[in-house]
Amino acid sequence: MKTLYITSESLASYQGPKYLAISHALRQAIKQGQVKENEQLPSARELAQQLKTNRHTIMAAYNELIAQGWISSKQRSGYFVASNLPINSSQPATKNNSSVNQEFNWNFVKMASPTYETVAASFQFNFAGGTPDISLFPFHEFKSYVNDAFVRPQLAELNYGNIAGFSPLIEQVSHYLRRTRSLTDREIVITNGSQEALYILSQLLLSPANSVATEAMGYAPAWRSFQSSGTTVISIKQDENGMIPEELEQAITNQVTAGQPISVIYLTPLHQYPTTVTLPVDRRHAIYKIASQHNIAIIEDDYDHEYHYRCQPLAPMASDDPNGLVIYLSTFSKVMFPGARIGFMALDKTLAQAVTNYRSLMNHKVSVPMQDAIARWMQAGSFERYLRKATKIYHQRRDFMNQQLTQYQERGIVESFTLPDGGMAMWVKINQSAKALAKAALNNDIYIQQEAQFLLEKNQTSDRFIRLGFAGLTEENIEIGLQRLFDQKNA
Repeated sequence: MKTLYITSESLASYQGPKYLAISHALRQAIKQGQVKENEQLPSARELAQQLKTNRHTIMAAYNELIAQGWISSKQRSGYFVASNLPINSSQPATKNNSSVNQEFNWNFVKMASPTYETVAASFQFNFAGGTPDISLFPFHEFKSYVNDAFVRPQLAELNYGNIAGFSPLIEQVSHYLRRTRSLTDREIVITNGSQEALYILSQLLLSPANSVATEAMGYAPAWRSFQSSGTTVISIKQDENGMIPEELEQAITNQVTAGQPISVIYLTPLHQYPTTVTLPVDRRHAIYKIASQHNIAIIEDDYDHEYHYRCQPLAPMASDDPNGLVIYLSTFSKVMFPGARIGFMALDKTLAQAVTNYRSLMNHKVSVPMQDAIARWMQAGSFERYLRKATKIYHQRRDFMNQQLTQYQERGIVESFTLPDGGMAMWVKINQSAKALAKAALNNDIYIQQEAQFLLEKNQTSDRFIRLGFAGLTEENIEIGLQRLFDQKNA
């Protein structure tokens, strides 16, 4: 009987089913050269006797090795070591073997710049400007809709098909946008958050041959998506009312001369990110007219439309779009939580088809269970009930933040700030270096965002503005956090 030197110690060292432990030991014996290529192995019965185990266990181990390519089975002849082993050599590797452990040389044809973003949620006092209070979310209630999605699933929707999203959620979002934002006659595409929407649009509409115009201060992840297409992002000056139309028109002329015409304008007209101002109606009309004259699309990022306190918010630019050039996108991340990863676009039919076609290269199907649960949540009316509750609480926190900042303004620490009509944050001018304050805050378990983080052209910073989110913090933590923030130099 042919003997393999497999010890009980070697079998015991492997944590897992016995047949896998045996296959592991056999593989090591082949690697160490105990048996050579094409050499016959003991029969299953012989090895079972040697290892004092069941023959079927040995057969399972052999079948595992056959599947991995280490051995082969010949009818009426037995089991043999494979002629072409899945390793360079059955001999132990040596330091002089230059073909082993050689680092692979990756040839990247496209790279994304590193973000180096701090994980804001890890700080006790997280003043990040777009963060909801996740503790307010009705998880127990929402769980019932998740359960319904699995107990009474729409089986047809669980199969491949409809890359645009889960049909009932598309219907609910369409109905919601029609009632609350006057958006009609648009195709809805559900996305994996707004970032996926921005990436797909950048791949469809942008290239090195054109450029995209954006507010001077804005959302850096959107810029990175645009730049991934090879395009150039052009900074347009803004003032206390938002993007300046005359500056946009001049930039359009300049880019035509440079041979890289602007084909897309990216805007956050409501609660502008990061300054929180709302683009006035006259400027909206002026920018729309300019875009129409030059055949330029507008991406309207309406990221927190739900939270408006003083009055009804202005309707989106997409609601008055006779030429069909506005691409509307929004997200559930501010209403639910970022981890839900549900955003949506409202598009004309031609663009919607192009978006879903391109998306098919990335995904064959959307994640149905979460979309199903949200659709049920919306249909039951629970979504808007929770929204009213959250809006009331965020309104109270905005007013409390206003009171606190007024006190720091009276002390000369805060120079000025504007009480926003809505949104989740305040844009605050301080009497010291914003960058230095933000850096020092990290050591006091405080996270804030400062002006330079939002500038496309970093050298344009005045280094005097910070963005303070209030939605994600209780009034107590707002008070303690601001005290630590502004008094940290004296601590």
